[in-house]
Amino acid sequence: MVHQATYRPGNLGGLFVRVYHKIGLVLVILFALFIRSEAVFANAPVLKIDSYAAVLLEPNSGEILFQQNSDRKLPPASVTKLMVMLLTLEALEKGEIKLTDTISASPEACKMGGSQIWLEPGEEMTVAELLKAVCIVSANDASYALAEHIAGSEDEFVALMNKRARELGLKNTNYVNTTGLEPSSGGEGNVTSAADMAILAREVVKHPQVLKWTGVWIDSLRGGKSFLRNTNNLVRFYSGCDGLKTGFTNQAGFCLVATAKRDGVRMIAIVMKAPNSKIRSQDISKLFNYGFSKYKAHVIFKGGEQVGTVRVFRGKQSDVRAVVSGELTAILKRDYQGTIQKTIKIGSFIKAPVSPGQKIGVVYITADGKKCGQANLIAAQKVERASFFQIWWQTIQNVLGNTVG
Repeated sequence: MVHQATYRPGNLGGLFVRVYHKIGLVLVILFALFIRSEAVFANAPVLKIDSYAAVLLEPNSGEILFQQNSDRKLPPASVTKLMVMLLTLEALEKGEIKLTDTISASPEACKMGGSQIWLEPGEEMTVAELLKAVCIVSANDASYALAEHIAGSEDEFVALMNKRARELGLKNTNYVNTTGLEPSSGGEGNVTSAADMAILAREVVKHPQVLKWTGVWIDSLRGGKSFLRNTNNLVRFYSGCDGLKTGFTNQAGFCLVATAKRDGVRMIAIVMKAPNSKIRSQDISKLFNYGFSKYKAHVIFKGGEQVGTVRVFRGKQSDVRAVVSGELTAILKRDYQGTIQKTIKIGSFIKAPVSPGQKIGVVYITADGKKCGQANLIAAQKVERASFFQIWWQTIQNVLGNTVG
């Protein structure tokens, strides 16, 4: 049986309509795919980072400029010692220990493997010397000795490390030791994430005195007999880099939490699980370069700049100048076009005596409603307490002045 197709004029019109609809649908689909590809391209990573995980942070605002696998739990190796450094700095700030305290190395501290300064049981070093060894050469024995001095034992210090991690909101971090070495028992070692290390590093740089150790390329101990060379090559080879901490184990790969400052802008960059030390340094350099290209320091107040006066109660002088303690800058994106607001908080009077440099107020700066910096206001000069007769004469003058007015 043969079937024959017969075309009628009405059917031909319907055919054209169906063809047009199909062409239109194809065009819509192609347009949607084009738009999606443009969006994907726009949201693509701005940097090619070969390390497994990375973060770039502007610490003043807390803005993350770049991240890659930032919340993945990873072994930190000796980057662990960032927390040791922080707890030591905080203990110094609280007056619980002193840089001049002498520590006698315990046999347990001297058994640490990996990077070390080869402490001998009973050998004495100061807190400053041990902290220098941790910061520059990542010494495991020095880290253990500091932990024992601060908390009495490594176990107690590890408890403090985890407590501080929770306070800082480090969601993916857990410590089992002070060194970052894999446990000899074979259990789980320290874990963290690049995002957590960014938060921790931001807290560490709030104690800028640590940079005098982490930013050193070459130093020594034991009266020059023990040579120290920084494990962070960028301290020497990247302009402005002054910290913070390297790490390496076979399991962790090559890790680095670094910070650098240029033209008043500080950046914090983290890479974890880099395949080698060369790529580790290259990736950090890429992150720094990108960050410094995006941000600029806007000077709002110069150090020593006067912003007002405060009346002095019972002082030989009636008032004291309030000046900014140091240069105050707003770290903002280079293309920022908004207005920077300045808020000065200062008392109406202060009691004598007043010492030069005494805090008498604070100044805040905000951009788009977000706080972007602050500085203390301090007394510019000394004001001694007035004698009884001076106070009496000041009172008479005030009364006469008010009467005349």
